[in-house]
Amino acid sequence: MIDSSSVRRYRNLHHREGAGWIGGLTTAQAVWIVGACVPVIVAIAGNHWTAALGWLAAAAVITVLVTVPVLGRPAVRWLADLIMFGTGVMMGWSPWQSRAAAGRVDDPSVPDLPGVLSRLAFHDGPRLYETRLCLIQDSVDARWSVTGRLTHSGVAMASPGECEQLASRFGAMLLGLRGREVIDRISLLVRTVPDDGTDYRLWRATHEVADAPVLTRQITDEIDRDVAAVSVRTELFVTVSGTEAALRRPAKTAGGGVAGRAYALYRVLDGVADGLRAVGATDVTWLTSAAVAETIRTGFNPAAAAHLRHQHLTRPDRDGDGSGGGGGGLAWSQAGPAFAPAPAARHYAHDGFVSVTYAVGPPVGGTTFGSLAPLLAVRTAGERRALQIHYEVLDRGEARRHVTRTRFRDTVVADFKASRGFRSSAEDEHRRAGGHDHEHAVAAGHGLVRYTIAAATTVPAEWNIEDAAAGLENAATDHFSLMRIELAQDAAFAAAVLPVGYGLPGLPQRRWHR
Repeated sequence: MIDSSSVRRYRNLHHREGAGWIGGLTTAQAVWIVGACVPVIVAIAGNHWTAALGWLAAAAVITVLVTVPVLGRPAVRWLADLIMFGTGVMMGWSPWQSRAAAGRVDDPSVPDLPGVLSRLAFHDGPRLYETRLCLIQDSVDARWSVTGRLTHSGVAMASPGECEQLASRFGAMLLGLRGREVIDRISLLVRTVPDDGTDYRLWRATHEVADAPVLTRQITDEIDRDVAAVSVRTELFVTVSGTEAALRRPAKTAGGGVAGRAYALYRVLDGVADGLRAVGATDVTWLTSAAVAETIRTGFNPAAAAHLRHQHLTRPDRDGDGSGGGGGGLAWSQAGPAFAPAPAARHYAHDGFVSVTYAVGPPVGGTTFGSLAPLLAVRTAGERRALQIHYEVLDRGEARRHVTRTRFRDTVVADFKASRGFRSSAEDEHRRAGGHDHEHAVAAGHGLVRYTIAAATTVPAEWNIEDAAAGLENAATDHFSLMRIELAQDAAFAAAVLPVGYGLPGLPQRRWHR
């Protein structure tokens, strides 16, 4: 049982991942600075003062480029990213057209996805409750994932006490992942999408009364138009994943291969579903390959949802809804965008839509359960918003090693100032206390969780995307800090909108959090 007072005590302990321990500099930054200063020292030692001044100016420029952050990245990193981005555009590597759009599909079952999604392979696992689930293999990070669809009543009407209770239960669920040796990551995705009205139109067509009064029909049609223009639906997904190293041994005992890894993941899915139900989920449905393909397709093209939903309602033999039916569903060759032009530096265009993605930073004082809801509140009919949080729970040994390094890094500056008689700043004291509190929290049995948050807004291509981006930024005012992921909007889109387990590695806004 988790002590609620301990949860409240340690809930605000978080800090940015990757902070340097050499006076705030990383090892690479320190090496660059030392290397830039060596010629200065050599020139001074040889009494070459003119050369020393020249080398000193060069060292100053290198130091500024390497250490001064600009929108979350050092200037030298911006320069490298800009060179790679420009090279991809000039060489024609950035534009994307699917093989299906070009009429060159050889095997419809082969995924045809752009950018970072090309690293993923999708396998049909063995049957689980008469359903063959989709296993997502990440060949770069050596991970295996399973995705599910959630039904949740929401927390908009929940009291602060209920939100506190849900937060404690969610923390207990994350802590429970540490005890499940095969999985260590869980990603939660929420998409607020325009309601296309397909379900209602089919229901109305079935229950239409032929001799209804004309005035009644006119009033009903007018109400339908007004309501449909502002109606939205909420889609929720969960993705759990484990490393190849963690799955190898249990997979071998289960027969090896893809099936063995699937069985190893299947054994923990019920436990994950129980944890999600404890935080308010009323239903958890693990998805088949066709359902995952449709989820990716509607991520790239929200307008495709109406056609796919109509097929599910009129052809119940399809298995794209995750029910395990015997139909074919959407082919993997059609899951990606038909066309995506060369990505701009500040947005990503795909299938007649444009998206902008941000990394979300929570406030220093911590946050509460459900406080991210304003980022999902659509202000304009036709806009879609998405928010995905990726969590990784560290095992106890790795957590201890990390907090030890963190405590040393956070206390060395304050201790050095105190030993020299200098007064420590409030920020130094805060970091020093935080380093010790991290260590005490892990020693008390609490877990250490890495996480990252990505939010995106998507609008039709003919709209002004900057207006939609400004709306998302306004929703975060006074609550969260948003950082637009420049020069990598295509990869950031996958991290914010698609439930495939991609998003935690490689993003600049990653944090450690308890």
